[in-house]
Amino acid sequence: MFKKIMASAVALVMMFGLISTQAFAEHHEAMVRVIHASPDAPAVDIYVNGEAVVEGAEYKQATDYMALPAGDHKIEVFPAGKNGEGDPVISQNVTLEEGMKYSAAAVGKLDGISLWALGDEAKASEGKAKVRVVHASPDAPNVDVAVKDGDVLFSDVAFKSMSDYAEVDPMTVDLEVRPAGSEDVVLEIPGVELKEGYVYSVYAIGLVEGEQPLEAWPLVDSANMPSEMPKTGMGGTADQSNNMVAWTLLGVSMLAVAGTSFYIRKKKTT
Repeated sequence: MFKKIMASAVALVMMFGLISTQAFAEHHEAMVRVIHASPDAPAVDIYVNGEAVVEGAEYKQATDYMALPAGDHKIEVFPAGKNGEGDPVISQNVTLEEGMKYSAAAVGKLDGISLWALGDEAKASEGKAKVRVVHASPDAPNVDVAVKDGDVLFSDVAFKSMSDYAEVDPMTVDLEVRPAGSEDVVLEIPGVELKEGYVYSVYAIGLVEGEQPLEAWPLVDSANMPSEMPKTGMGGTADQSNNMVAWTLLGVSMLAVAGTSFYIRKKKTT
């Protein structure tokens, strides 16, 4: 029953996530989403301060942003279905600042998996879009991201590092990923639409050599509230497609939904 109501419930969460950072700062909260980017790790359950908040998250899935009280929190990741028993595969303390947005990404291969906390931008300037590249492929070299057959936009991005956000005019552009300093193309990213008021992170995930292929995975970090609501887009947790053309369908949603196979439990606060 819980899973059936999630489609409507997360829509409300999504609307909250689109409101400015100030709204949740007034409640002494931060916003956090959880991302499964470990290419050979099984589905996982995620606990915050000993309570399950995400269950059954599989590779290349992410939650919507969730509100948590500002301050220190213990995040633990367990194999799915273990009910939080036994040793977690990840156990890490994080400090969340009031009014900030974060992505907590499980990255690396299973034998070296870790939790990587990234600060996310909350707003783009009027008339602009923002975009950055996040390197989450454990066996890929440092990379450059360039306009197809053109100039490099982000250079020498290493594993578990990210570029600065670049603020650009809204546009649709074809991008390509190259080994740093090389003209060789290891990944093409066609039809990337950068919409006015949107803040994007493009995650490089998967493996150069392995079952899960190297690919680009776009996520929306923030979207300024438009004067009129777009007619397309859905909220919720997501299994993101590697078809980048689908990115152009993003409307009010944080993520393009291709299917939901895990769920979020509301965390109790005092």
